[in-house]
Amino acid sequence: MSDNPAEAVEEAATPPRRSRGRWRRSAVVLAVMLLLFGVPWSTLVVGGAAWPTAVAVAGTLVFVAAFAGLPVAMMLGHGPARRDWAAVLGDALLGAAWVLFVWSVLGQLFEVVLLAAGVADPTRSRLVAAVVVTVAVGLLAWGYVEAMRVPRVKNLDVAIRRLGRGLDGLRVAVITDTHYGPIDRARWSAGVVERVNELDADVVCHVGDIADGTADIREAQASPLARVRARSARVYVTGNHEYFSEAQGWLDYMERIGWDVLHNRHVVVERGGDRMVVAGIDDATASGSGVSGHGADLDSALIGADRSLPVLLLAHQPKQVVHAVRGGVDLQISGHTHGGQIWPFNFLVRLEQPVVHGLSTHGDRTQLYTSRGTGFWGPPFRVFAPSEITVLTLRRCSSDDDQAARHEPR
Repeated sequence: MSDNPAEAVEEAATPPRRSRGRWRRSAVVLAVMLLLFGVPWSTLVVGGAAWPTAVAVAGTLVFVAAFAGLPVAMMLGHGPARRDWAAVLGDALLGAAWVLFVWSVLGQLFEVVLLAAGVADPTRSRLVAAVVVTVAVGLLAWGYVEAMRVPRVKNLDVAIRRLGRGLDGLRVAVITDTHYGPIDRARWSAGVVERVNELDADVVCHVGDIADGTADIREAQASPLARVRARSARVYVTGNHEYFSEAQGWLDYMERIGWDVLHNRHVVVERGGDRMVVAGIDDATASGSGVSGHGADLDSALIGADRSLPVLLLAHQPKQVVHAVRGGVDLQISGHTHGGQIWPFNFLVRLEQPVVHGLSTHGDRTQLYTSRGTGFWGPPFRVFAPSEITVLTLRRCSSDDDQAARHEPR
C-alpha cells in the first residue's frame, strides 16, 4: 500500500473509472450489434411473414449463431492471437451483416409501397424478405469480385499554378491502402505491380496502410513492391494501420527494397530543368501510437526545401490537409477512406474526414486528391466504391487558369 494518501485515493478510484469506461464501450457495441442483426432478423424471419415454425426457428438459430460468432471471430482474428482464419470469418460476417442491415432498412420502404398497393401480409412481408435477400446476396457476390480484382486505372489531370514548364505532364501513379492481410493476396499484389509498371510513371507513391500485420508476417504479399518501376522516385509514407503492427519495421522494409521512405522528410524530383519537392509525413495517429520518434511533422519534412518550388505532399488521411494548407503545399495525396468501401458507409466516413474521394481544393493554393484505395480492409467486399490505381498528370497553369482548375470537396 502507498505511503502517499493521494496515491492511495487515486489507486482506489482508478479501477471504477476504468470499469465504467469498459461498461460504456460494451453497451455501445452491444447496441450496435443488436441493431445490426436485429433489424435483418425482424425483416427476414419474424414480422408479418408468418413462416412455418421450422423455417422461423432455423432462421433464428442462424442469426443467433452469427450474433455470438462475430465478436469471438473478431477477437481471435484481430486480437493478440492474430488467427488469420478467424479474421477472415469475422470480417466476412461483419460485411454480410452490414449489407443485410442496410437493405433490410431500405426494404421497409418497399413494404410501404406494397402496403399502398394493397398487398396484404404474409405475402407483403415475404416479398420484402425475398427482395432483401436477393439484393444482399447479389451485392455481396459482386462486392467480393470488386474487392479481389486488380484495380482499374483512373486518370486525372491536376493543374498546379507553380509547376515549371519542364514538369508539365509529369505523371504520378498512386497506390494506397493495400492492406495485405489474412487473405493471401500475393498474386493480386503481383498483378497490381504489373499494372503500375505498365504506366511508366515518373513518380510512384504508396500512401500508407500497406498491411495488417508485421513485415515478417506479410512479406510474401508485400514483396512484389520491390519490382515497382518509376522514372524518378518511389515514395512511401505510413498509414494508421502501420501503427497497429510495427510501423518502424515497415519503414525499414520499404527502405530495404529500394523505396524512398518519407518519414517526415522530402526528396526533390527534377525533369526538364525544373524541380518539385515531394514530401511525406507520418499518419495522424503516429504521435499517439507510442512509437518513439513518430508523429506528423510537416515543418521537419520541409527542412532544407526550396520553398519557391511546388510541393507535392503524401499524407495518409485527408484531414491532414489542414497542415498542408498552413504549409503552402500545392497538392496533397491521401487515401484512408476507401471511398466508404461498402455503401452507404461513405456517409459515416464523411463525419470524420473532409473528403471521401476525388479532387478538392482547400485554401488559396492547396489541392487534395483522395484515393478510394487499391485494396480493402476487413470485409472482402467493395460495394459502389471501386478500388483504384490512380495516375495524376500534373499540368502547368497560369494564375488565370487556376480558378477553372479547382474542384469542390465531395
